[in-house]
Amino acid sequence: MKTVLLLMAAFLIFASSLFAQGSSAATNSAATSASTSSAKKSAVFRPTKDQITKVQKILKDKKLYTGEATGKYDDATRNGIKSFQKDNGLKETGTLNRATLEKFGVELTDAQKAIPVSPNSFASTDEKSTKPKASSEKTSSNKTIFRATADQVKAAQKVLKDKSMYTGEQNGKLDDATRDGLKKYQEANGLKVTGTLNQTTLEKMGIALTDKQKGETSSSATTTQK
Repeated sequence: MKTVLLLMAAFLIFASSLFAQGSSAATNSAATSASTSSAKKSAVFRPTKDQITKVQKILKDKKLYTGEATGKYDDATRNGIKSFQKDNGLKETGTLNRATLEKFGVELTDAQKAIPVSPNSFASTDEKSTKPKASSEKTSSNKTIFRATADQVKAAQKVLKDKSMYTGEQNGKLDDATRDGLKKYQEANGLKVTGTLNQTTLEKMGIALTDKQKGETSSSATTTQK
């Protein structure tokens, strides 16, 4: 009887030891998992002062902002961004997230390019069914932005210079002077005045599209670079 009691006591001590080790391992595993999860959290997307300045200039051109291009967020700038977002199918946040900067046609930094576009950047649909709504959001997040190449911009600048609508250099950049020239050309040719080098404007100028652009414009999900 004494031997049995000793064996039972030894068994209980052994079992308690195993339980303690298992609990410790589980705790360490949970801590490691939490640490890994925290490390994988996406970085916060922040626009640079230069990007805010460029956006303010574009907003002024679109009559959506009347302040100065200071590179600082203020209420007037946020309101202008909200108006732009509303007109371009974006969620009205008043902040410059990646989707909004791309719509403006403002170049991203390398660090910003590593941060993916959030599906929440796009305006939600009014569809009642949950499933179709998810499908619609996916389509929105996968929209392809139409971008003119540097050679196309140069060719457009030449056309504008020949028509005395642009006096700058043929540098292949969509700067303010080029956008102003495009607006004049679009107005003179019965096109929607956007100040952007979209497919319709390129074709009107007789500038050929690239094969990639032809494939993109055949998709209903394609939007125009702003």
